[in-house]
Amino acid sequence: MKREEKSRIRTLGAGTWISAGSPAITEMISMMNFDWLLFDLEHGFMQVHDILPNLMAVCDKNTKVIVRISEFSSGLIARILDWGASGIMMPHVSSPEEAACIVEAMRYPPFGKRGFSGSSRSFSYGKNAPKDILQWEPPLFLAQIENYEGVKNAESIAAVEGVDMLFVGPRDLQLDLSVRKNLNERIPFSDALALTAEAAISSGKQVGILVSPEDDTSDLRKIGFSAFAIGSELSVLRSGYQKIKCSINK
Repeated sequence: MKREEKSRIRTLGAGTWISAGSPAITEMISMMNFDWLLFDLEHGFMQVHDILPNLMAVCDKNTKVIVRISEFSSGLIARILDWGASGIMMPHVSSPEEAACIVEAMRYPPFGKRGFSGSSRSFSYGKNAPKDILQWEPPLFLAQIENYEGVKNAESIAAVEGVDMLFVGPRDLQLDLSVRKNLNERIPFSDALALTAEAAISSGKQVGILVSPEDDTSDLRKIGFSAFAIGSELSVLRSGYQKIKCSINK
């Protein structure tokens, strides 16, 4: 009888963005009981060499760490996961083929092509290496929907085994929809959100989005959004100091 990979429904709640790359800031934020943190290698200042010390700085081991990479690299994906990241976020996923390629890089044979090292940090340097790879819980994969093609193919992307969440990048998606040469592709942003949410939910997957701390998420929750990255450490620092400056100048 053919054995199949163990299927699990995994969900994320409230998280936040980390872009500066400071282990001290990461450590402090990890004390705030966020369900997940996003380390951003696409924008901001965090570099690949910052990932490991920032992973080590996360003091609450129940906090999941997702790393967003800027472009597909199977070697980088494997290295980040070996270091102990909980999952990968990939920007601008536009097709199920792209999603499947990323899943393949994240998973070990027979379900992927990732090289196996039982002594990696993710396995506590060999202490917790899996005896049966089919009982191993694979990393989380958050596929970002940030353009018209991603919205159009959202249902088939969500249906890919190994995709755990469709995550909307609101600014990129709004920009892409607003500058389309084909007017039929300039669909309202609200429609794009609804279509993405419906696609994820129909496949039993989660749908998430980046929001500001002051945003009202009630309408997003009504259409199915359940994972929220609430601001970033840089935006919180900026707004916090702005409030201090305003109070001084009164």
